[in-house]
Amino acid sequence: MHCLLLSFPAQGHISPMLQFSKLLKYQGVKVTLVTTFFFAKNLQKLPPSITLETISDGFDNGGIGEAKNFKFYLDHFWQVGPQNLEKLIEKLGTTNCPIDCVIYDSFYPWALDVAKRFGIVGVAFLTQNIGIHSIYYHAYMGKLRVPLDVKENISLPMLPQLQYRDMPSFFHTYEKDPTFLHLCLDQFSNMDKADWILCNSFYELHQEVADWTMNIWPNFRTIGPSIPSMFLDKRIKYDEDYGAPQFKSEEYCMEWLNDKPKGSVVYVSFGSLASLNEEQIEEVACGLKDCENYFLWVVIPSQETKLPKYFEKKSQKGLVVTWCSQLKVLAHEAIGCFVTHCGWNSTLEAISLGVPIVAMPQWSDQTTNAKFIVDVWKIGIRAPIDEKQIVRKDKLKDCILEIMEGEKGKEIKNNATQWKSLAVRAFDEEGSSQKNIMEFVTSLFHLQAIDK
Repeated sequence: MHCLLLSFPAQGHISPMLQFSKLLKYQGVKVTLVTTFFFAKNLQKLPPSITLETISDGFDNGGIGEAKNFKFYLDHFWQVGPQNLEKLIEKLGTTNCPIDCVIYDSFYPWALDVAKRFGIVGVAFLTQNIGIHSIYYHAYMGKLRVPLDVKENISLPMLPQLQYRDMPSFFHTYEKDPTFLHLCLDQFSNMDKADWILCNSFYELHQEVADWTMNIWPNFRTIGPSIPSMFLDKRIKYDEDYGAPQFKSEEYCMEWLNDKPKGSVVYVSFGSLASLNEEQIEEVACGLKDCENYFLWVVIPSQETKLPKYFEKKSQKGLVVTWCSQLKVLAHEAIGCFVTHCGWNSTLEAISLGVPIVAMPQWSDQTTNAKFIVDVWKIGIRAPIDEKQIVRKDKLKDCILEIMEGEKGKEIKNNATQWKSLAVRAFDEEGSSQKNIMEFVTSLFHLQAIDK
């Protein structure tokens, strides 16, 4: 059985799909991971067990950055993508192991149409929070008015009551630029035709909305958290990172952590895409400097020039790096809390490793993830913003202090520990995600047996 996994060209999308590739490989499935030519060219490494292929998005020299704007990029990619994917499937079909199944990032609904033209299994892979997808689905079905009323509370089946600020940012920017919201809504244009719908989360984390979703799509299953095996079930030996990072990790930060007391370090990272302005970065820098705790702060290369000139990248209490192995850092006993943008991968990693969160969402799904973090799972605090949408240094410092030393922090840490246990249990042999993965893989081999 040979599965082709097509990833969207972004770190937050390729990491979970790469991890799912490893799980399929472990179950005896041959996998070929596919992404765009330019994105693949900039990956640092890839696990040796995974075969990588590329397709052209029409911007091989610069990817999304080469296009005039994101809408132009999507429109062009959506024109050339289907035929380029067809050519790849045909090329692989000349080998002794042709493609039997296409697992595609749900941002590529056209990939399902290609799979159906070849008469092979088509599987949608959802990389975000189930609650996020439920919001987008209701908007796609016309059950959620767009643009939103700023003052209106939003009530959707099996979700917490949401305010305007809790909604994905693409609803906020819709009137200025509808491109991103249309991308998210178009995921559902043909999803009812998918043979399977797999989601990077675990059932216990979203039990009510997962059950509701399975009533809409009986073939919907949770298969996450898609993080390396050594942090969950430890079944796949040496699987300690995703592989395929965009940036080179500065591993000496682990040595730096080894010298720090248990639970004494604040880890700060805003992911690979978030772009904070200079004022916000200075407020974070000052907040960390004034805080009594040690800190490890990831500032990606494109953001380094925004650091205040007086701010030391390496001092007795703090260390700034351009990238690191986030899972290894979060798993280190020295980490006491995680100041994060609340990207879904970072959120799942924190949940899986039992690390409390200070939420500083920036855009996309992050605001909604923050709502779940604070009010549903109760594993963190959301840092308040002012009228300029800035988290000030004193507010950040207060949030960190509350998590690290406050009474509320004790409750949050206890909740984080409980969610960690549930995440690990989901990947046990009898766990919800493990059962779902085995059901999916068994269906593929059963289909192959029928064909033979």
